[in-house]
Amino acid sequence: MSYALSGPLQTAVFAELQSSLVLENLVADNIFDALPTGSLPQTYVAIGPETATDAGDGTNGGAWHEFVVSVVTETAGFLTAKQAAGAISDTLHEADLTLSRGRLVGMWFRKAKATRETGGIRRIDLTFRARVEDN
Repeated sequence: MSYALSGPLQTAVFAELQSSLVLENLVADNIFDALPTGSLPQTYVAIGPETATDAGDGTNGGAWHEFVVSVVTETAGFLTAKQAAGAISDTLHEADLTLSRGRLVGMWFRKAKATRETGGIRRIDLTFRARVEDN
């Protein structure tokens, strides 16, 4: 197993989210892999936690990466968050991303969880699973 493709995968996911015109119409350029300091935008997208497990086959290193992309909003109701979550799902499910190292074998939507947090904040965490090979 190698965790070496985690950075290239995150970079490609981030770039793909930034290139989505539908997502841009919903959250502007408020897509982060690290939250900015100071006040946060009313609605934003954040790349979050990740778990990686070995998927090497003896000749090539590889891994399964499960990672979370979150939509967070102060907007009343879940509609805005669900629209953004839908755009993220459409953008990343079965995306054909080019990595700076290795290759993406495939990426799939796994699950989503919508929650209310304190202060009237709505949050949707989308989990994706990606298979990468380092060849």
